[in-house]
Amino acid sequence: MSRIDPDALFDMRDRVAIVTGGSRGLGLSIAHALAGAGARVVIASRKVEACERAAREVEQAGGVALPIPTHLGDPEQVRRLVEESVRQLGRLDCVVNNAAVGLRMRLADFDEGAWEKSLAVNLRGPLQLMHHALPHLERSNAAAILNILSIGGMRGSQSLLGYGSAKAALEHATQSAAAELGPRGIRVNAIAPGPFRTDMLGAGGPELEAEMAAKTLLGRVAEPNEIMGAALFLASPASSFVTGSVLVVDGGVLA
Repeated sequence: MSRIDPDALFDMRDRVAIVTGGSRGLGLSIAHALAGAGARVVIASRKVEACERAAREVEQAGGVALPIPTHLGDPEQVRRLVEESVRQLGRLDCVVNNAAVGLRMRLADFDEGAWEKSLAVNLRGPLQLMHHALPHLERSNAAAILNILSIGGMRGSQSLLGYGSAKAALEHATQSAAAELGPRGIRVNAIAPGPFRTDMLGAGGPELEAEMAAKTLLGRVAEPNEIMGAALFLASPASSFVTGSVLVVDGGVLA
């Protein structure tokens, strides 16, 4: 058995990765993880200033980052994101679909506009990004797609009908894409986070954070940087024989 080189397992040098929703929270932590492993990272998010600020932060930490403002709910912007990434950086090896909107909705107060917005950003956008990235990923010798799901899409909720339904559909899309793209040498996996200390959780106030912490086996919510290990594993050569999988990172909520 050959000696294992831990650095080589997680080596992302010479690779280009797009991270949507990369200007804050889990997306920014994932961008830091990939850049720290040597990847050139495209940070995509709706607001120009937020993208540029995040790119500067990654570069100040020693990485290479390119900000490309993108609204995942706009199909034309998604297409341009891929084209501009390849034009400026020359290739594309990894796509991380992290951008999401956590609109709260119940069946009793179903809203057509909110439903369409949730599907547009949480499901259609990731599918379109994978579609436009496909020709470029096929030219990579280590192509990987990582979709960020949610444990909210794995069990029912009284208030996350739109968000949870879209994330559940994205899980199915992950497995379908893995089946389709595996023969082309493209791995497709997902992470299903539980409660992380992000703006989405923070919007519910300290009561929601305490409630979610109590549901975990570890008795706390996670910090955004605790997603780094899982994301780097699934994006790097360390998971070279892993595809069609969902890695749950939830502190034991679903255990």
